[in-house]
Amino acid sequence: MTDSTLKTSRGLRRREALALLPAALAMPWPVLAQTDLSDLARIRANGALKVAVYKDNAPFSSGPATDMTGLDVSLAEALARQMNLKLSLLPFDAGENMNDDLRNMVWRGHYLGYGPADVMLQVPADRFLANGNPQVTILAPYMRQSNVLLHDSRRLAAAATPEDLKGLPLAAERGAGAASVLMGYGGGLLRNQVSIYPSGVEAAQAVIDGKAAAAFVLRAQAEAALFQRKASVEQFPLSKLNLNNGIADTGWPVGMAIKAAHKDLGAALDTAMKSLRESGELLAMFKQHGLTLTAP
Repeated sequence: MTDSTLKTSRGLRRREALALLPAALAMPWPVLAQTDLSDLARIRANGALKVAVYKDNAPFSSGPATDMTGLDVSLAEALARQMNLKLSLLPFDAGENMNDDLRNMVWRGHYLGYGPADVMLQVPADRFLANGNPQVTILAPYMRQSNVLLHDSRRLAAAATPEDLKGLPLAAERGAGAASVLMGYGGGLLRNQVSIYPSGVEAAQAVIDGKAAAAFVLRAQAEAALFQRKASVEQFPLSKLNLNNGIADTGWPVGMAIKAAHKDLGAALDTAMKSLRESGELLAMFKQHGLTLTAP
């Protein structure tokens, strides 16, 4: 490269830098200051923990976006408080599958322009899900989900096998895995008996209201319905129902997800969750919503 070419190249670079300077100076100082911060430091600089929760997902997160209630909302508030941050809830509609939700709410953001959040709640702590989504880390399990049969003991004393449900009106949640396995059992043996409800809580309430003899739903959904209606477990017991669907009777752990690179945030969330458990606040949270805290 000749001296004249070198000078020209340097001059171009200098003019490009000067051209960009006004735009850089126009950027707010916090934006400039955060460019070299760690993931957790950026969150602390913003002053709020952005938590993604599902819409219309009682008893975990439901209600209007400005006044959501549920276990996950209470947990999000407690996590933010433990980390000395304000809470910024990001309610979202469920996608086609969990992979979509993790992409939209954790590591990339939704194509409509919102997200990602700092952390997403109600994520199955599943090895295969984690392996299929290397962009995220699933951590800090806080409960165990399982499917149960809520039944009216006056109409169905016990259900040792799915065949015991033949001829009885049944209830399940629209789009839920529990509904799919119930309706698919035995090549559709029970399909015509199943009424579909918008949520698992509503399906459970149908049993309490006498509209169905039994509902196959999440344990938390059944417990929430009993709690809200002040119904007795003696009259409406919860039973395990083996539908031979490959899902263990013990259920599956549920935790939260963050970007895989956000190690500092993960450590802070683990510490916050440990504090909530040891102080008894997590247990109190479950009781407040009428739910049973089971070890993940």
